[in-house]
Amino acid sequence: MKVIIVGCGRLGSELAHLLFQHQNEVSMIDLEESAFEILKPDFRGHLVVGDALSQDVLKRAGIETADAVAAVTSVDAINLVIGKVAKEIFNIRNVVARNFEPSVGEIFELFNLEVISGTSWGASRLEEMILNEQFKVVYSFGNGAVDYYQVIVPEKWVGKKVADLEQNPGQSILASITRYGKSFIPNMDDVLEADDHLHFSATHAGIEALRLKFGNLTQEV
Repeated sequence: MKVIIVGCGRLGSELAHLLFQHQNEVSMIDLEESAFEILKPDFRGHLVVGDALSQDVLKRAGIETADAVAAVTSVDAINLVIGKVAKEIFNIRNVVARNFEPSVGEIFELFNLEVISGTSWGASRLEEMILNEQFKVVYSFGNGAVDYYQVIVPEKWVGKKVADLEQNPGQSILASITRYGKSFIPNMDDVLEADDHLHFSATHAGIEALRLKFGNLTQEV
């Protein structure tokens, strides 16, 4: 995949390295050549110095043949304009943008841009961590009707099988288990171990059913 990243700050440089590691072709754009010094030594990509609001600069980065564009500068207005130009002028379907100020988040939605808001997302995740140690939302899909949850296995569930979860079709799916820092896709016969982190894709009703299931077993045993 050919990806253009606009903004070589901490987020942009980390994203560039991840994409490069996974064998993608990456072009970086930044106003200042010195910004590229933050890139990791093993990064190999196309570096373009210039104002990404200029179509000529975008073309030098290869936008006419790009598969995706990420606008991750520290200025919402710039990210909005670049995202709109990439979508409407260069017909890039996969465009993502960074949103700093939550108050302007709705504008990104009006432009039909995929957006990541570090402030809103971070605050939401911190709330989950503070208020609910066992069930944590890792990611929300679409309008939030389905979330990706991390659930720490309760002590009384250690030794039980995945099949004992009796998942509810349409409400929750156990997508993976992380054990000792390594993740895998489970089968029904896998036995749950202490400190396992279960990752569910679930609706609100599905995760509430899981809360009750874990709680009821704890009380029964």
